[in-house]
Amino acid sequence: MFDFIGCILDTYLDIKHWFKTKKRRKYEKENNLPKSIVWHPMTKPLLIFFIIITPIIFLFSFFFFNNENKKRTTKRMLEISKLLEAEKKQFGKFPSALKDIIRNNPLRSNLTTDYWKSTFVYIPSKDGQNYQLTSLGGDGKLNTKDDIQYSSN
Repeated sequence: MFDFIGCILDTYLDIKHWFKTKKRRKYEKENNLPKSIVWHPMTKPLLIFFIIITPIIFLFSFFFFNNENKKRTTKRMLEISKLLEAEKKQFGKFPSALKDIIRNNPLRSNLTTDYWKSTFVYIPSKDGQNYQLTSLGGDGKLNTKDDIQYSSN
C-alpha cells in the first residue's frame, strides 16, 4: 500500500517537474535567454543530504579508526611482549633485535609493524634483561605525544 502511494507521489513530482521545465523553456525561447538548469524536486534534498552527511561520516570514521589503530597496536605490543618473555625464558635474555622473534614463521611476518604501517622501535638494555618497545603512532615520528610505549620491568 505504501509502495503504491509512494509511486503515485513520485509520478506526481515527475509530471510537475515536466510541466515546470516545459514552461521554463517556453519563457526562455520567447525572451531569447540561454537554457538554465531546472532541478528535479528530488535533487535538492539529496544534494543537501550528501553535503551534510558526507563530512559527518568522514569525521566519525577519522576519529573511530584513529582510536581503533591505537587499540590494535596496543594489542599487538602485548603479543610481542609475550613472545619476548618466551625468548627470555628460553635463552636467559631478551633478543638483540625484534626480528629475531619471527623465527621464519610466516604468521609472524608482519608482527614488527604497527597498524599505521610503521616499524616498532625496539631498544633492549645492555645486559639483555629489560627492553623498551615503542610505536611511532599516527604521525610516524619518534618522541611525540601520540607514541605508544611498552617497557619490561
